[in-house]
Amino acid sequence: MDRHEVSLFSKARPLLMATAAGIILTALSGCDAVDGLGFGQKSPSTEATSTSTKLVERDVEAPDVFSVTDQGLWDGRPSLGGVWVAHPDVSDPERVIIRNEANGKFVIGALFRRERDLPGPNLQMSSDAAAALGVLAGAPAPLNVTALRREEVGTPAEDSAPDTTVEAPASVTETPLAPVEAIATAALETTAVEAPAPAPAPAPAKASSLSKPYVQIGIFSVEANANRSANQMRSAGMLPTVKRSEINGKAFWRVVVGPASSKTELTALMKSIKAEGFSDAYAVSN
Repeated sequence: MDRHEVSLFSKARPLLMATAAGIILTALSGCDAVDGLGFGQKSPSTEATSTSTKLVERDVEAPDVFSVTDQGLWDGRPSLGGVWVAHPDVSDPERVIIRNEANGKFVIGALFRRERDLPGPNLQMSSDAAAALGVLAGAPAPLNVTALRREEVGTPAEDSAPDTTVEAPASVTETPLAPVEAIATAALETTAVEAPAPAPAPAPAKASSLSKPYVQIGIFSVEANANRSANQMRSAGMLPTVKRSEINGKAFWRVVVGPASSKTELTALMKSIKAEGFSDAYAVSN
């Protein structure tokens, strides 16, 4: 190489180095964008959080339907039907919250109509209600009775997608990719796993044209009492359901029988239940 050629190579060397550096940077930036993920950056798909809601049912007080504050009395006799009170101004049975304003205790129960000409305070209570409210036999207590209504409310879904950050590795090591033919062969050699058979679908509930196809035999503040009443229904050839609910942190259990598919079946069901001693049983929607 003569002096003229050496001079030309010296002048072209910086240009060649700059061009090579640009090619390397372009290649690295392309690697960072593989699969839409940039190292050290959040994936756009993981920044979205779930905003779905689910509907739950709960009991809320409905004083516009019924609310009264009056003296209540338990006459000392044991009674069936769980927790209940009776008042002369009631037209239809209601689910209510009963508060003893003397000691702050409360319980969920049923409200029935009481004959107006009966002696004593306007509110009469069952033995289970008296036990839950701390009321002694023959000793009137100040009670507040307010109707309850079931409503649906929306609550945020608990499962939201967490933010995920992909940290940049300390160094990048190239790993040769396996040939496509080798990957396909390995996939074919993998042992196939048979999918489990789908579980049988539950039997559909019996259709009913009635707005209130169930019969409620009682509301109980003690689960054992609810189960005892349900067992009595089973012994009589009926199919009861014990339903647990909660309001203001206190649980209660309803025992219902049904559903009846027709008015005739509902009447017969009501007659059988009252023959077992639950004279205050009444039709409900669920």
